[in-house]
Amino acid sequence: MPNADNWQGDVLRDLRSTAAQAAPAPGAGAVAAPAPAQQQAQPQARQRLSSQGQSAEQIPARGPGAAVPAPHGGSAHAPHGGSAPAPHATHRPTPDARAVVDRDPAVAARRPQRGESVVVRASRALRHIVSSSTAREVAEATRAAEMLQQPVTTGRQIAVTSIRGGAGKTTVAALLGTAYAHYRQDPVLLVEADPALGSLPLRLGAETLRWTTADLADIVQPQMSLLDVTGYLVQLPGNAWLLPGSQGRIGTMLDTSTYERVMVALRRYFGVTVVDCETLPAEVARVALSASQARVLTAPATLDGVTSTYAVLEWMQGLPRHVMDGTVVVLSNMAARPGIDMDAAAERLRSTGAAVHVLPFDRHLAAGGPLRTELLARPTRLAATRLAAEVFQLSQKRR
Repeated sequence: MPNADNWQGDVLRDLRSTAAQAAPAPGAGAVAAPAPAQQQAQPQARQRLSSQGQSAEQIPARGPGAAVPAPHGGSAHAPHGGSAPAPHATHRPTPDARAVVDRDPAVAARRPQRGESVVVRASRALRHIVSSSTAREVAEATRAAEMLQQPVTTGRQIAVTSIRGGAGKTTVAALLGTAYAHYRQDPVLLVEADPALGSLPLRLGAETLRWTTADLADIVQPQMSLLDVTGYLVQLPGNAWLLPGSQGRIGTMLDTSTYERVMVALRRYFGVTVVDCETLPAEVARVALSASQARVLTAPATLDGVTSTYAVLEWMQGLPRHVMDGTVVVLSNMAARPGIDMDAAAERLRSTGAAVHVLPFDRHLAAGGPLRTELLARPTRLAATRLAAEVFQLSQKRR
């Protein structure tokens, strides 16, 4: 792995060139079995890179990615990662792929709906036509995009947690990872450090899972390339990958030593890593927060949620100053009509010295299924972009 400032660009050029070598010749008949090096390249062959010239108004409007061929005997019809290990890796038994959503419960799922109703979208479009706010929004989003595209010399780690369930922690982690994968040209990793039936794979549109965080702690070796490592990960749209915390089984455990080993091993391969942690005060969550360059604390837009989060922020004021400086609070509105004054709640939390962002109510996010950014309301996409930009900027300030 190159150590120069532009190592991520070198890695992606290698990925593109290797994938091109693995492509079959035009007009060929039956497809021949690929060579080992080509097999490693296949999971990356459909990698879609972000472009710095893209519109900066919002995170991408796209659904879950297409199926990707799996190397070394993995099912060619198992999309989103069900890949087997690289040829020179450890002899650890290959776990069976497991579906993220069982077929029977999935029957109850309704068709995904847009974040805003037709009436609200039409009203918003009319207001934009007759006001000057559109130009300001575009200028603000463009500045955010420029921050998101800044190069890094070492991988940035961003931890997302909360003090209770139902605060939108996993949703925020998925939005951040999607934004970074869209705007950045280096590889992005999303890690699920919440193995107790975490929902990050579902939120990101993964369909099957195989290798988990605990598995990779004993597999990743210093001599492995990015191509080798991504063979164990779930490929997402763009240049992003997912490392799940479990296969959806109850009772899966993740201790701090295992988490630290896998994060130290993987950090050098990815420009940005977003970690979906357990709720505080879980031990792994505390370790992830202390090791990250930036932290996101999600809070539900309820009276008890704001009160509890305020108490935590007051406690954090007694920690080293960089902890509070590198923390952003996300006030998640999970109801169409919140039971509190959102502006007053945000101001109350800001009085502790923490940065606060408000994630507006969005019908698509509230449904809890796979995140499809083309269905998000415009205010949600803009809020996610602003949040991702500030969090990334904070991560750049701490080495």
